Amino acid sequence: MASNETDTYECDVLVAGSGCSGMSAAVTAGHHGLKVLIVEKEPKFGGTTARSGGWLWIPGTSLAKAWGIVESPEQARTYLRHEAGNSFDAARIDAFLSNGPEAVDFFTSQTALRFDMPLTFPDYHAEAPGGTQGGRSMVTRPFDGRELGPLIKDIGLPLPELTVFGMMLGSGKEIIHFMRATKSLTSAVYVAKRLSKHFMDVLQHGRGMTLTNGNALAGRLAKSTLDLKIPLWLSSPVRELIVENGAVRGAIVERNGKRVRVTAKRGVVLACGGFPHDVARRKAMFPHAPTGNEHFSPGPVGNTGDGLRLAESAGGRIEDTLPNAAAWVPVSITTRKDGSKGVMPHFIDRAKPGVIAVTREGKRFANEGNSYHDFVQEMVKAAKPGDELAAFLICDRQTLRKYGLGCVPPFPMPLGHHLKTGYLKRGTTLAELARAAGIDAAGLEATVAAFNGNAVNGNDPDFGKGSRAYNRYQGDAQHGPNPCVAPIGNGPFYAIKMVIGDLGTYAGIKTDAHARALDADGKVIEGLYAAGNDMASIMGGNYPGAGITLGPALTFGYIAGKHLAGRA
Repeated sequence: MASNETDTYECDVLVAGSGCSGMSAAVTAGHHGLKVLIVEKEPKFGGTTARSGGWLWIPGTSLAKAWGIVESPEQARTYLRHEAGNSFDAARIDAFLSNGPEAVDFFTSQTALRFDMPLTFPDYHAEAPGGTQGGRSMVTRPFDGRELGPLIKDIGLPLPELTVFGMMLGSGKEIIHFMRATKSLTSAVYVAKRLSKHFMDVLQHGRGMTLTNGNALAGRLAKSTLDLKIPLWLSSPVRELIVENGAVRGAIVERNGKRVRVTAKRGVVLACGGFPHDVARRKAMFPHAPTGNEHFSPGPVGNTGDGLRLAESAGGRIEDTLPNAAAWVPVSITTRKDGSKGVMPHFIDRAKPGVIAVTREGKRFANEGNSYHDFVQEMVKAAKPGDELAAFLICDRQTLRKYGLGCVPPFPMPLGHHLKTGYLKRGTTLAELARAAGIDAAGLEATVAAFNGNAVNGNDPDFGKGSRAYNRYQGDAQHGPNPCVAPIGNGPFYAIKMVIGDLGTYAGIKTDAHARALDADGKVIEGLYAAGNDMASIMGGNYPGAGITLGPALTFGYIAGKHLAGRA
């Protein structure tokens, strides 16, 4: 509880939130000579970014050109127009496309940020107008956490469900090595070295020091703030904005039990992570969550819509007309070994050969290899009114031990914990599995029989699994003729129940092309900016490719920082 006593602090720019967008704005403004302060509500920094995959979707970068991939902004604009439909925001899309490559060059040349881009990582709708097979999605390069010094202890941890022995796996090749560790000598050696280094780090430092994915992005941005001597206040929520004559001039921040009046001469950037854990706003905006509680987000529990409420208090408008208010992902609820509950996002397991998804009636309803956002929309369409909105992943033992499923790791890791908690259901026959999972047995048996009849030849005439570039990318390249399709063979059989979660919210503060917050009349609120998941998504409620949250987050943080510094 804060006392009535008020301290004061003066700066040029106050940034609320320490994820990608907040630190991007802070580093950009600080680089241009402004005095910046970052405040973070949580005791750890990094927000959603720290537990993300660390991928950024930005077309036209120098990284793509290094691969010989040269595209005009018009190609990406065509794709985004197709994806956003009636929610296409031309001014902000143009700002993103022109500033994105510039932001990447700035951060990679002037800060600790580094990225790697695979030659091939298809857009999620690569076959759509303007879509590509690669050159837009990049991942943050791994980072040595020791470079953060004492600050390493304050970085947000990755989701336990996405780690191995507490170790973060780098996206792409590293995951493949771990999946092939029992089949390839090269992979076995790689995994042995990686695990040895991790265990040595834990003994010496209390945690792994090779930061990958979103932890690497948060770590590299934090190192960049350290290099610029930008202070970061943890456990310091913004309680209210200071508004004078319609302009935002700072904020009241609670720190160490005291109220601190922070005067921000240039402005305030709201980057508080959106509202995935704001039950009231979920109830208002998520059709699948009529009470607000039928939703399970793997995002940080502190992301409760603070930025949106602060903006509204200053006259800001929330964009609530997008066809999807968040980036949907199917998730399963697991019980950790300490008894706590975990939320596991299902990114790539659905695309593997030998895996199908069914409703409680035992019927397939979607191409399992499609993007998580698309898959959830099909889940919603398949649901019967009044029923729990859920679906089940089904596979046989051979598939489970080869690829894993959800939180269940592949061979040689044990299954016992997940069977004991009920996270993983098992049956010696399909009918027995159906009874254990609460699925209609006759429906499941008929579905598997029909699926297997075509899967023997790698075909899926019902839903076309494996027919799209993104499906095939997430499948098994060593399995043919279709990397995403194989029959479900002999028992025992397994199932995991999936419900609906998100990777970040789309509905957010309405802004202009400079990331400035707008009021109900579309006029700029002087001194107030928004970025990241606090800003209304430029994707129009769709999910075009890997990194469409963090790419705009980095870019619009950069745009805000430049504008605050008078460099726009």
